[in-house]
Amino acid sequence: MKKHVRVDASKAYRALEQNPYRPWAARITSITPLTEKETLFEFRIIDHEVREHFNFNAGQFMELSIFGVGEAPISISSAPSKKGFIELCVRNSGTVTGALHEMSCGDVVGLRGPFGRGFPFQDMKGHDVLLVAGGLGIAPLKSLINHIHDERQAFGTVTILLGARNPDEILFRQQFDMWRHREDFNLIMTVDTPDETWDGEVGLVTRLFDQIEVDPANTIGVICGPPVMYRFVIEKMREKNLPVDRIFMSFERRMKCGIGQCNHCAVGHQYACIDGPVFNYWEAMNLQEAM
Repeated sequence: MKKHVRVDASKAYRALEQNPYRPWAARITSITPLTEKETLFEFRIIDHEVREHFNFNAGQFMELSIFGVGEAPISISSAPSKKGFIELCVRNSGTVTGALHEMSCGDVVGLRGPFGRGFPFQDMKGHDVLLVAGGLGIAPLKSLINHIHDERQAFGTVTILLGARNPDEILFRQQFDMWRHREDFNLIMTVDTPDETWDGEVGLVTRLFDQIEVDPANTIGVICGPPVMYRFVIEKMREKNLPVDRIFMSFERRMKCGIGQCNHCAVGHQYACIDGPVFNYWEAMNLQEAM
């Protein structure tokens, strides 16, 4: 049986090793509506010792518990450099997430984690980075983008291609509108259905590849979004000659327990919650039913 291994000097973290199903109490400190369905929640772990030792990598996820209701896996949206707080972008789509959307600042939830394998941030340094996001897929990529922003001098060209169904469904719209005008980020946004206020591109996110230049010898690709988009985005990245081991994607498939015990997220012989959720394309090609 696979076991989630966690190493930390903190007594509280050692307690989590002994009982990985036990959540930490966390207080809601901020609630920011983003769209009709998605809201950005900010949490602060109440236990000082746990909070001081808490670290994560962009691309990892937390298990969010609403006491008396249940729990759900949610990707982390804040950058690892933002200490003391955790941001989760949550879509109101079920019992647990619905209950969370009924809560207020000051209310207490449970958090356990972080879990999974994130993006290879250290290995990405010194390279150009091409990030492609669709819909809610921008939520975990926001963590990575903000982390890159915090260490911007360590990276080459950073290109972000962002697609959404319509302008009202673009998450973090205000931040990305600001980044669109920065010289050190190349951000292009597109929507399937524009409205009278939209002044950006129209069409599928794959159409944006015609507008960018890629150095395949020095570029790392990152994809996150609806599973249906992966195949088409990968085709575009491969047309740009990106190597299969330098295209990374996140598979958040039916995750439940977060520690490889329930088999909900089994992908072939691997578990998305432990071996992923981030895989490179070479790994994904060898996973049954991954694509």
